[in-house]
Amino acid sequence: MGRRLSRIWLFAAGLALSSLGYLNGVEAQTLRHGIAMHGEPALKPGFEHLPYANPQAPKGGRITLALQGTFDSLNPLIVLGVAPDVVPRYVLQSLMLRSTDEPFTIYGLIARSVEMPDDRSSITFNLDPKARFSDGHPLTAEDVRFTFEALKKHGKPFHRSSFGQVKSVEILDPHRIRFDLSGSNDRELPLLIGTTMPIFPAHATDADNFDKTTLAPPIGSGPYALTEVRPGERVVLTRRKDFWGEDLPVTRGLYNFDEIRYDFYRDANSLFEAFKAGLYDFRIEGDPGQWATGYDIPAVKSGRIVRETVTSRLPKGMNGFVFNTRKPLFGDPRVREALGYLFDFEWVNRNLFFEQLTRSDSYFSGSELASTGRPANERERMLLAEFPGAVREDILEGRWVPPAGDGSGRDREMARRALALLSQAGWVLKDDVLVKKATREPFGFELLVNSRQQERLALNYSQSLSRIGIRARVRLVDDVQYWRRLARFDFDMVQWIWPASASPGNEQRNRWSSEAAKRGGSHNHSGATSPAIDRSIDALLEAKGREDFVSAVRVLDRLLLSGFYVVPLFYVKDQWLAYSSDLKKPATMPLMGTNIDTWWRQPN
Repeated sequence: MGRRLSRIWLFAAGLALSSLGYLNGVEAQTLRHGIAMHGEPALKPGFEHLPYANPQAPKGGRITLALQGTFDSLNPLIVLGVAPDVVPRYVLQSLMLRSTDEPFTIYGLIARSVEMPDDRSSITFNLDPKARFSDGHPLTAEDVRFTFEALKKHGKPFHRSSFGQVKSVEILDPHRIRFDLSGSNDRELPLLIGTTMPIFPAHATDADNFDKTTLAPPIGSGPYALTEVRPGERVVLTRRKDFWGEDLPVTRGLYNFDEIRYDFYRDANSLFEAFKAGLYDFRIEGDPGQWATGYDIPAVKSGRIVRETVTSRLPKGMNGFVFNTRKPLFGDPRVREALGYLFDFEWVNRNLFFEQLTRSDSYFSGSELASTGRPANERERMLLAEFPGAVREDILEGRWVPPAGDGSGRDREMARRALALLSQAGWVLKDDVLVKKATREPFGFELLVNSRQQERLALNYSQSLSRIGIRARVRLVDDVQYWRRLARFDFDMVQWIWPASASPGNEQRNRWSSEAAKRGGSHNHSGATSPAIDRSIDALLEAKGREDFVSAVRVLDRLLLSGFYVVPLFYVKDQWLAYSSDLKKPATMPLMGTNIDTWWRQPN
């Protein structure tokens, strides 16, 4: 017996030494149950369920939801067609699931664990052998590779650009697949591969026609299957009784309805009227006027509909009138700053929006990422050291706030400040018309809008500008023309919203980089081109720790504010919910707000 134990020990030791030799020769991998963009995941290995899910939530019932618009496809991951998000959300699954209670952390779903070195130069996904598609076929590494190649070739620009950074993909065995990310220098890329790639079945997906629109219900590994599709009218999903991942830690307490039905409505008015009539169950309200006055209805008074204001802890992003700085008229930041004095938020909020809105003062308002109200820390100043003067002193010290009028709509002090800045930039008021001092050219531009709501706000702003001799022509165009002109940067000014997440990342390149300013179809509508901005985006993508990351984002915020690329408008501070009274939700609200996938219907 002693000799046998000795042989076993020597054999095990030999395996250990062999493994160490392999790791030293290749790369030291760390087995992980989750990945955080910065730092470590909040949930430890072996966690039982997500903190904002109720694992005891009853299953059953149906929820009816509604969307405005129509659809002609079921695949929202390709360029062609208009598709709802139901397939990648409920029918397909990604390798990992993003927690909505952390800035950017993902946990195992199809992949029960990952191997990744500290420099994130590669990632290996270890797939759960239990994973199955709805037709019974096992989900393997071949399906993952098939999906990756399909989205890299035919997906939306986001997938093409992100996945294009991957050096190679290697199937190690049927349940292990490795992505070589060396040379990408992108710490976010492993998380994007893990969460933005819903896995299609290679055996049941037409690779040659992947980029074509289709209304054929796809086969997936997710908790629901499509059971009814009426083009432009309705989509119905039914919960699978054979769902392989029913009891995973990341799915316990989620997907509680036996049936999810989406109805589609052509316009906002019919959508709201349908809700009041009880035709669907859950609504996130986005119209301040409607929230203030539209819910004085019998269904609310009787208790059939519940209204609730939920505090949102997410950054609010920037909503503003955007200057196209490619146009010579808006090339001078003093001109852009001057026009900001003519937007009277106080009057607009009171008279148009029932005082339901908050003024935008940052590209990350309402969060620790915002630079306003706080002086730059040492990390920020070190990052800005190579770009002296790129950030204005009052913005660097956190003293700057958007101009605030007296609420009259005719504030003379604001007009005087605007004219003083315009005078410095070479503009003078002549016979009630603002003209270029050197050429007598009048100051005029077009404000492009694509909705009646935008038009109403733009007309108010145009009237304010006319008080100092500026002619702003408001032009309402249809969606097709609007998006075509936006893609070509064929506009002077537009209203635009850049939403913000708790973990800004690669999307900032598409919004603010010098390269994106030249690329048609990018979201750098302002045309910002600044080496300092480019460096700050690199810094936030390179950051390993949360403190370095927050500092880099605040630097980006200060640079954008110093450039006066927009006239800041407003945002809705809270989340407004209206829902059927028999719908229930967990007691814990996650960082990113409510998620209907954690709700349930109270049994009678």
